Amino acid sequence: MTLYTPSNDPMPADGPKVVPAATLVIFRNAADGGPPELLMVQRAREMRFAGGAAVFPGGRVDPADRALAAALMPGEPIEMAAARIAAIRETLEETGLMVATEQPVSAAEAAKARLLLLECGTLAPVLEQFGWTLASQNLVLYAHWCPPWDKGFDTRFFVTNLGTGAVDVTVDATENTRLFWASAAQALDMALRGEIAVIYPTRRNLERLARFASHEDALADIARHPVERIHPVIETIEGEEWLMIPDGHGYPVRGQLRAEADRG
Repeated sequence: MTLYTPSNDPMPADGPKVVPAATLVIFRNAADGGPPELLMVQRAREMRFAGGAAVFPGGRVDPADRALAAALMPGEPIEMAAARIAAIRETLEETGLMVATEQPVSAAEAAKARLLLLECGTLAPVLEQFGWTLASQNLVLYAHWCPPWDKGFDTRFFVTNLGTGAVDVTVDATENTRLFWASAAQALDMALRGEIAVIYPTRRNLERLARFASHEDALADIARHPVERIHPVIETIEGEEWLMIPDGHGYPVRGQLRAEADRG
């Protein structure tokens, strides 16, 4: 299997049978002028993946996401375009926040759009109903994680910025139980105190995000680290098993004891 493949491409045919997915890291300015805050959702405990954990909004890529991506972004590789659509759709569904539109979206419009999305299950009718044009370039590819086993989530991470962050968000109360804004450092502290649980990829990404004083810092770091699939692997270090990621992807912490790592 070819381990390191460009994020524009699907998993190679000789690789594991994975599930394409997308996640969105949403920045907003902190009211006190401190580090940017990130929107996180706490998963319902009964969910198969990351049950009870705090994660960034996102989910699997649906066939309808691919169809809409092909129609709206014909010049972009379909894997990347479909992941962008999935990230936008899942964010609206899970949080009530409509991101990456050319037109401004009011809280009332977003609420109505979310109801329509929950009714029809796809994003295309929502865009048509409200006359919105997507500004998909506002979602910048940040990372790409994929466990090297069948049924793992082949997840593209994007970042976007809300600026002042004067928005209304409400948890979907089905897949998730609550929403909260916190800086990456605050989220790590919450995990350390046992207030939230975070799975291995989320922890590594929070550690990386905690280094950024702004969205612009994040974009600069992305530019220094071309995105490839990250495949966590088990390594034996001084007689103990560690779950590790390769060097060179911008992460300040590359591993964790396997026994302490929650992989979702």
